Amino acid sequence: MNIGLGLPIDDPAQLLTWARRADTGPFRTLGLLDRLVYDNPEPLVTLATLAGATSRIRVQTEVLLAPHHNTALLAKQTATLDRLSGGRFTLGIGVGGREDDCLAAGIDLHRRGRRLDEQMTRLRRTWSGEPYGEGAGPIGPAPATPGGPEVLFGGFAPAALERVGRFGDGFLGAALPPSFMANLFRDATTAWQKHDRPGRPRLVAQANVALGPDTTLDLARRNLRDYYAFSGHVEYMEAGLLTTPQQIRETTDAYFGIGADEVMLYRWASDPDQIDRLADLLC
Repeated sequence: MNIGLGLPIDDPAQLLTWARRADTGPFRTLGLLDRLVYDNPEPLVTLATLAGATSRIRVQTEVLLAPHHNTALLAKQTATLDRLSGGRFTLGIGVGGREDDCLAAGIDLHRRGRRLDEQMTRLRRTWSGEPYGEGAGPIGPAPATPGGPEVLFGGFAPAALERVGRFGDGFLGAALPPSFMANLFRDATTAWQKHDRPGRPRLVAQANVALGPDTTLDLARRNLRDYYAFSGHVEYMEAGLLTTPQQIRETTDAYFGIGADEVMLYRWASDPDQIDRLADLLC
């Protein structure tokens, strides 16, 4: 079973401790979310730092809001991170939905999906060593992974699932119970087959979890409510927070039962002792 850790964002100074302790445990991946108008660390800069402090564990954006980024610079940054990490980087990618993020990035909220499609064409071309565009040559360095880092698309809309088949290596589904996630996994696989892709897409599920004393659980709930305040679904998200070993075991088993290749357990409080608690639970 592949289990990853979603990193907390309330205390960036703790993230090196999280990464080093996770690197010695049973975890496959460290994930980090992306927002612009929010008090979170920038994911590519942060994951580059964490990759340099670890030797085994993978690093993953979960998900990077690509339309907010300059495409040429994003191609260079992601290739560099993949190269420096020795191919341990996964680019989880999506469009986002916050109007304030789009305003700050200077992009049209209503064109972000079309912008991502254009970006993916250029990213794939650039990672393969082709010229970036008319009048612009190749952009290096070459990524460690031939053709570019692994790309997982996150989202719920049909367009997001379609991108799995067109551009991606797999799908990342977040914050839905296994019974609903099964439908998204099926639709992602259908999109993959529609585009005559060989094999099958990589399927990754994400659950929000917190383990520890009441202070840790209270902080996790508070951070979760703050992050999802914009969505109008705060009560639903808080109700879905898994806070007992039994809940976590049952939910991860259910995700693997519907075909997940990896389950990311996203943490919402910076208490690093959660790493050991979760490792003991998994062993």
